[in-house]
Amino acid sequence: MNYKDAVIYQIYPRSFADSNGDGIGDLPGILAKLDYLAELGVDILWLSPIFDSPNADNGYDVSDYEAIMPEFGTMADFDNLLAGVHQRGMRLILDLVVNHSSDEHRWFQESRKSKDNPYRDYYIWRKPKLTAEGPAEPNNWQSIFSGPAWAFDETTGEYYLHLFATKQPDLNWEHPPLREAIYKMMRFWLDKGVDGFRMDVIPFLSKDQTFPDYPAGRFGDSSVHANGPRIHEFLQEMNREVLSQYGQDGESCISIGEGIGVTADLANLYVGKNRHELNMIYHFDHAVPRDEYRFIDPAPEFTLLELKAIFAKWNVALGSVDPVTQATGGWQNIYFGNHDNPRCLSRFGDTERYWYESATMLATVLLTQRGTPNIYQGDEIGMTNCTFDSIDEYDDIQVRNAWQALVASGKHSPEVFLATSNRIARDHARTPMQWSDAPNAGFTTGEPWLKVNPNYTAINVDEQEARPDSVLQFYRKLLHWRKQIPALHEGSYRDLLPDHPSVWVFERKLNKVAFYTVANFSGEPVPMPSIPDVLFSNDRLVLANLSNQGTTLHPFEARVYEQTNF
Repeated sequence: MNYKDAVIYQIYPRSFADSNGDGIGDLPGILAKLDYLAELGVDILWLSPIFDSPNADNGYDVSDYEAIMPEFGTMADFDNLLAGVHQRGMRLILDLVVNHSSDEHRWFQESRKSKDNPYRDYYIWRKPKLTAEGPAEPNNWQSIFSGPAWAFDETTGEYYLHLFATKQPDLNWEHPPLREAIYKMMRFWLDKGVDGFRMDVIPFLSKDQTFPDYPAGRFGDSSVHANGPRIHEFLQEMNREVLSQYGQDGESCISIGEGIGVTADLANLYVGKNRHELNMIYHFDHAVPRDEYRFIDPAPEFTLLELKAIFAKWNVALGSVDPVTQATGGWQNIYFGNHDNPRCLSRFGDTERYWYESATMLATVLLTQRGTPNIYQGDEIGMTNCTFDSIDEYDDIQVRNAWQALVASGKHSPEVFLATSNRIARDHARTPMQWSDAPNAGFTTGEPWLKVNPNYTAINVDEQEARPDSVLQFYRKLLHWRKQIPALHEGSYRDLLPDHPSVWVFERKLNKVAFYTVANFSGEPVPMPSIPDVLFSNDRLVLANLSNQGTTLHPFEARVYEQTNF
């Protein structure tokens, strides 16, 4: 299957399924659930990092790229999982974390020993800046996880760069031996049969080697670190040396770039057909703003008007031609939820009054959009945010560091911080998968590594397997129907009511066939819209989340109509 026709399912291994009762999800646990995933109808499984790691950032701090984290299993367990995925006609991609490693990686352990160590230039080291107050960080860059982005190392008297946690030193992509070591590691996994990679913070790989301070008015703005001067040179080299050497059906192996800091007008530079870089990119335009100060000053949630405008902008941009490079024909990975955002149902729906309607409406909109959809584990059963009652219940390093900077320092009240964290924290997406109403949601027989959402007794896979009218069964129906509709894979996208504050109506058209998604994003009834030359009649209704077919859209109702022979 072409990646444009596929649907991706993201697995957060630590929270998916625990096979041995230690409270941590693992590879055998995933293997045991492959039939569930195949029946769901997804095509590609994306595993968040499974490499060996001390878990400063839950696996996004890799200490050995060619070893499995012992908590997750063994390499034999991985080989069994990969074989099981392929036997069921699915594909598997891994999280490639190569902007930074763990400070416990042997490369960094060697790098910090001396200035002339062969591994010194695998990382970014700089001398202290001399100021009137004494030695200081080389510039004013800030870590995304709070505090300066430079850490002083006593052994050599220099600072190393870490755009994330102190234990996540940035790799130096300017150094050719480092790049070749990365490519060798990628080949290791691809030679095993892995089908590609989701690439973490990929626009950060290239840094301005003058390391200037933040521009005026953009202090701490993480997007400053994206789209560095050599990023496309590096990605084209990666494609030439590795990605293009693998794959099937005339396509290179699957490559998805996490596009933090990439604007719509830059997207085709990463994924344009003639660029020879990546297959797909996903953007942050509708992600939850989670800079440090947002934990005490949260951004308002996106309105439907803003959400529609974002999707329209990216569809236009990826279909246009870059005037300088002539890059065109790019593709995107689309999502409402992932491991870095709270639950999409809690963001965009009504979990109290219209839980089923909200969950199935969001599924309908996502899975009829243009792009390759990404379902995050648990969204297919309508999992919601979990209430965390104290800072001790959080695991996320971003939350804990922000607490130290904002609350423990005495600057702000704990009540405000905790209230905001219960809206925006990443741990909401990382609570264990809810398989049944058994203790700990059937995730583990031990003590779970993270709090289980108490609503698991009502929201779980087993309960929804038994009901034909469940969120899970709706996802299955929608996914299997989607496979049969070429217009949803390759068709054009057009927003028909961009100014409507509560209804999203968009067209997906290919040749003489068009499909129209109509979705009410509000908790109030709304009159069915009337659009010239589009017939919203009952005989053209092909999919709906409610049995209602009248002239009023119920709260969070979604319908899909077909029209042919224009």
